[in-house]
Amino acid sequence: MTATKPVFIEKQYLGREWIPVTIRLVLAMLCFAVFFFTDDNERNADLLVVVGFAIVIISIILGFVVHFSTQVQNQSIILNGLWTTKLVKIDLNSIVKVEKGTYSRYLFNNPVYNLHSKGTIRFYTAGNDAIHLTDRDGLVYIIGSQHCNELLRAIQSETPPNPPRGGGL
Repeated sequence: MTATKPVFIEKQYLGREWIPVTIRLVLAMLCFAVFFFTDDNERNADLLVVVGFAIVIISIILGFVVHFSTQVQNQSIILNGLWTTKLVKIDLNSIVKVEKGTYSRYLFNNPVYNLHSKGTIRFYTAGNDAIHLTDRDGLVYIIGSQHCNELLRAIQSETPPNPPRGGGL
């Protein structure tokens, strides 16, 4: 089988979702505010500055950590996660339904990679939109994406046409 150029590539980063960034920055500001209002005689006040700067530095570093990347190539979707996670390859020949939808009805969602739960397999980092893929066995793959429309177009362009049903010549 010849390798072709990917039709779609997306990388999703752990530290770029606005809600966790906001939480980390509020914690850092609280550390700095408590340090500002503590007495000069307090021994552990300097520790608050160190913790505040550590939270800011960790937040910056997380902005560059790739959670997973999505590729659509050779009639398959390839999901590659962080360091020790296994590569997941979804064959588009086994997919019977592709649709765009929301990832979850909740406001806060944790990033997940290859989470098996109640007949679904989830891949999510940030955002509200997702692609729902249903295979022949009824298993649903939910892939969160920042560029859902482009991912949907790429999947539809790579999905083979359904063969005509019925017999006969």
